[in-house]
Amino acid sequence: MSAVNVTNITVLNNPSSFLSPLKFEITYDCVNALKEALFSFFCLNVHADLEWKLIYVGSAEDDTYDQLLESVFVGPVNVGGFRFVLQADPPDPARIRAEDILGVTVLLLTCSYMGQEFVRIGYYVNNDYNDENLRQQPPQTVKIDMLQRNILTDKPRVTKFPINFHPENSETGEQGAAPPPDDNTAKADGNEE
Repeated sequence: MSAVNVTNITVLNNPSSFLSPLKFEITYDCVNALKEALFSFFCLNVHADLEWKLIYVGSAEDDTYDQLLESVFVGPVNVGGFRFVLQADPPDPARIRAEDILGVTVLLLTCSYMGQEFVRIGYYVNNDYNDENLRQQPPQTVKIDMLQRNILTDKPRVTKFPINFHPENSETGEQGAAPPPDDNTAKADGNEE
């Protein structure tokens, strides 16, 4: 059982201009207090807070076009319900191939604890012109300032990964082997199944 459960995600300012910031209101519950490990102070890139990342997939064929839009640490991780707004700058269109700017792509929202990803939520995103004439006859060069971004919130793809939320117990054998990942589709209202 996961010590942290995402209970709701609301995509704010959607649809919006392609160049507008992305905003997600994230609600989650922590059912067990997660202790800050001593070694997190001495090891680089290991934090005992929750790390939330927002990734824009720039190309389905080549992950070198993926862009990390935001990475934030939220903590300390105490028992209870929590809510915050994750805001990120839009993707840099100069880092996306021209043929991949228009059409459907993916946004990934991930959460990790102590460097271990335990949930990934994927949203399809449709980028298209907000003007009917431009949709019917698109210009040869993409007009970024005329694009509208629409995050399709009705069917997010939720994948859960088993992790060790209490690594201090690994040495004593208190936590058994991890089960395989749990891959679910979230309900239409944005809540997990």
